[in-house]
Amino acid sequence: MSRIGKLLISIPEGVEITVSDTNRVKVKGKLGELEQLVDPAIKVKVDKGEVVLERATESKDHKSKHGLYRSLINNMVKGVAEGFSTVQELVGVGYKAEAKGQMLDLALGYSHHIFFEIPAEIKIETITERGKNPIIKMTSADKQLLGQVAAKIRSLRPPEPYKGKGIKYQGEVLRKKLGKAAAEK
Repeated sequence: MSRIGKLLISIPEGVEITVSDTNRVKVKGKLGELEQLVDPAIKVKVDKGEVVLERATESKDHKSKHGLYRSLINNMVKGVAEGFSTVQELVGVGYKAEAKGQMLDLALGYSHHIFFEIPAEIKIETITERGKNPIIKMTSADKQLLGQVAAKIRSLRPPEPYKGKGIKYQGEVLRKKLGKAAAEK
């Protein structure tokens, strides 16, 4: 039995789950509605405030999908009930971020500004305090989309290993290299 797949998913109050004949799972809650198509080898049952996933056979493919779809459905339930958030920090002199609706205006040390369009499912907020690094906060019910957008923003200026300048996740620890100082010894 898959350790992850056999775990039950408890449904919080205010969350509604429906499973169609085509194995499409819809989760609706206060923060939105998410949908996921599940492989036909995995059966999804909603029973007494819990979601149970069962697989057809013990094949390696079905075992791997059992845990995968359980995690995806669990993330959908958590997303519509509580939501997910990510915080990114811009480290560098003159680096700026400003949210204008669903458009993110970034100044990252290039000769031009970068305008990044944020999907409608994500709420974005930028915080700029004097003497501190600018911060980008994003919240969404969809964990996959949020992670993908955060990774794309980070890829615009990933942190470099010598000074640590770039876009990093808040709380992330970067391993810094010594540079020339190490070569002189």
